[in-house]
Amino acid sequence: MTSTVGKDRRLAREIALAFLYQWDMRGAEVLAEMDDLLLRDRRSPEVSEYTKALVNGTIAHKDDLDRLISAAADNWRIERMAVVDRNVLRMAIWEMDVQRADVPPKVAINEAIELAKRFSTEQSGAFVNGILDRVKRSLAL
Repeated sequence: MTSTVGKDRRLAREIALAFLYQWDMRGAEVLAEMDDLLLRDRRSPEVSEYTKALVNGTIAHKDDLDRLISAAADNWRIERMAVVDRNVLRMAIWEMDVQRADVPPKVAINEAIELAKRFSTEQSGAFVNGILDRVKRSLAL
C-alpha cells in the first residue's frame, strides 16, 4: 500500500468513525448526511469511496460483528462499551474479514488501536487490541 493510499484510508477511517458514532447515537437518519458532507468537504474520490464502504459495510454486518465482539469480550456487554470503542471494533473487524484481500489484519488492528487511542479513553487502545487479537484468532486470519 502506498503512503497516499494509507493516508487516504486513515482519513476515511476517521470520517467513518464519526458517522458510525452518530449512527449509533441518532440512528439511520445520519446516513443521508454522508454524501453531502463528503461532497461539501471536497474529499477525494478515494477517501469518499472508502468512507462509504466502511460505514455501509459495518452497518450491513453489525449483527455478525457484534456477535464476534461479544464472543471475544470477556465480561463486557457490547452495549456497555464506549460508543467509540464498539464502533472502532466493528469497523476493524469488518476490514479484517471482508476487506482482508486488500487490508492485512495487522494493518486493520493497528489502525483501530490508533483510532481508539486518539478518540476514546486512555485504556481504549489496549482494550481494542485485546478484543481484535481474539477476533483475529477466531477468524483464523
